Amino acid sequence: MDHHTGSIEVITGSMFSGKTDELIRRLRRATIARQKVQVFKPVIDNRYGVEKVTSHAGTIFNAEPIQRAFEIVERLLPGTSVVGIDEAQFFDDQIIDVVKYLADHQVRVIVAGLDTDFRGEPFGCIPHLMAIAERVDKLQAICMVCGEPASRTQRLVNGYPANYNDPVVIVGASELYEARCRKHHEVPRD
Repeated sequence: MDHHTGSIEVITGSMFSGKTDELIRRLRRATIARQKVQVFKPVIDNRYGVEKVTSHAGTIFNAEPIQRAFEIVERLLPGTSVVGIDEAQFFDDQIIDVVKYLADHQVRVIVAGLDTDFRGEPFGCIPHLMAIAERVDKLQAICMVCGEPASRTQRLVNGYPANYNDPVVIVGASELYEARCRKHHEVPRD
């Protein structure tokens, strides 16, 4: 099925908010509608397997791991009308131009990624993509301290909150991160 217009959809929120589950849900619906779908992910994200996108809940969809954002354009197959991109915050800044290019060429682009880092600050390309998207869905998790809605990602080091000056990118799951509400999100400074 050909689209007459391209579009950009961003699925964002903290870790454990269901971003990848929602991405996979949309990709499955596109597949059911007989649309040609391709999915890409950064090679750095190897938590659950290299050639698949996997949610923390265990939902799986095949994906191509890539190093650089421009590889999406290089690997795009003829007739692809839907492109999914998981963990987009890990790509180089060229991802913004790639996403715009695809949307300008009648591709529906569905991007999932963290909008803020463990410090609670804007993360990579996601805030920019949110600004240029036709649709943005910001999901919430559940705070691991109080059970309230959580919009923050808490990094833990030996069970304690990571310091503000720690590296921004460390790939991990529940062994390193928790979802937290604003009140319980902690980022100590030296």
